[in-house]
Amino acid sequence: MRPVDLIVRLEWIVVAVGAIAAYAFAGGSWPLFVLLILAPDLAMLGYLAGPRVGAFAYNMLHVLIWPLVMLAVGLYIIGDALVVQIAFIWIAHIAIDRALGYGLKLATGFQDTHLGRIGRDKT
Repeated sequence: MRPVDLIVRLEWIVVAVGAIAAYAFAGGSWPLFVLLILAPDLAMLGYLAGPRVGAFAYNMLHVLIWPLVMLAVGLYIIGDALVVQIAFIWIAHIAIDRALGYGLKLATGFQDTHLGRIGRDKT
């Protein structure tokens, strides 16, 4: 692994740990965390309709903009602790994915990501 790849992965580990800590601080339920941590991966079902639809569906649930909007809405607009907690779970999911080297999908296939091909040795 190249040093720059290691640095990026370490950054995402810090984001994941921060999101999990914030979830705990927000009083989140650990059974809820376990139930929802993999929920964004249900978007992979989009691949049943082909790689373009699959990549779009997957990417829509694996970009930080949506959980950050959800976090802001939960904190500042509706003041709902559950919405805030779900946003932290979602952020943790994305961060864990990136820390493991899983990136946003390209329309060419599930294995092709913005970080490179999944399973390819990146040394």
